[in-house]
Amino acid sequence: MEFDGMEIPAEAVALQAAREYVRNTIPAMDLERDMIIDCKLGTGSSDLRDVFTRDHVPMANDTSFGVGHAPFSELEQVVYNTERQLLTDLKKKMIPGIGEDIKVMGLRENDDISLTICCGMVGRHIDDMDHYINAKEEMTEYVLDLATKYTDRIVSARINAADKVDGGCDCVFLTVTGTSAEMGDDGSVGRGNRSNGLITPSRPMSMEATSGKNPINHIGKIYNLLSTQMARDVVSAVDEVSDVHIKLLSQIGMPIDQPLVASAQVIPEDGANFAAIRSEAEVVIDDWLENITKITDMVVKGELDTF
Repeated sequence: MEFDGMEIPAEAVALQAAREYVRNTIPAMDLERDMIIDCKLGTGSSDLRDVFTRDHVPMANDTSFGVGHAPFSELEQVVYNTERQLLTDLKKKMIPGIGEDIKVMGLRENDDISLTICCGMVGRHIDDMDHYINAKEEMTEYVLDLATKYTDRIVSARINAADKVDGGCDCVFLTVTGTSAEMGDDGSVGRGNRSNGLITPSRPMSMEATSGKNPINHIGKIYNLLSTQMARDVVSAVDEVSDVHIKLLSQIGMPIDQPLVASAQVIPEDGANFAAIRSEAEVVIDDWLENITKITDMVVKGELDTF
């Protein structure tokens, strides 16, 4: 591949990056035995390639929207940190059999929170059925203790709820690699977590996928990341803000720093001066739009997660 007169070994770079990612993300996966990694690069349509060259600020390659919100609710904090800490803390310290395929569904009903957790266990680290059951019990205790850091509500948790370990018909979520991808259930871009790490159907959200797109002018990536950063910065920089949703709508061919709509829905704390909140929030949003290419730099440097 050639760019600005310079030859770039794009295929070799892509293959190396993919191998490193899989090696670091799914350590139980044997790249030589379990997976074939290939690279297919093509050329985009001429009209969409043209938007890269029109101005100093990239032009939107699509008419689409991004949505972000802040701060996390108690339930969102519990769900987010349960998934992260099971994988990073408990797996490393106590239970190496925890696989990377972890899903956490959280439900709040009044003052009760219930967590349904799906976790593929790595077979070579599980000695027998008793070991598997004990590991689940340890995980449950860990999750319930962790939840107390984020909520005072009553929390219950079920791990691998589809397991059947009685009646002589043992059926448990035991895997080779720690992920259900080994059985072809590998999901697809766009159906997984949003860029804030959660799937929040009760919140305003964009169905645009943040992963798998270029970070220069692909609105499905940029506006989801940007709206999330805007929301977090409004909550951080503006006093007396209880909750904020940011919605950004693009128009294909227009500069990405000039969205067709940039909407902020702010819920102030009781007794707050809304006029002051509005003014300060606008400053935060305008500053991000003025420096929108910072999102591209942050993605390239690995400073932003896309799922």
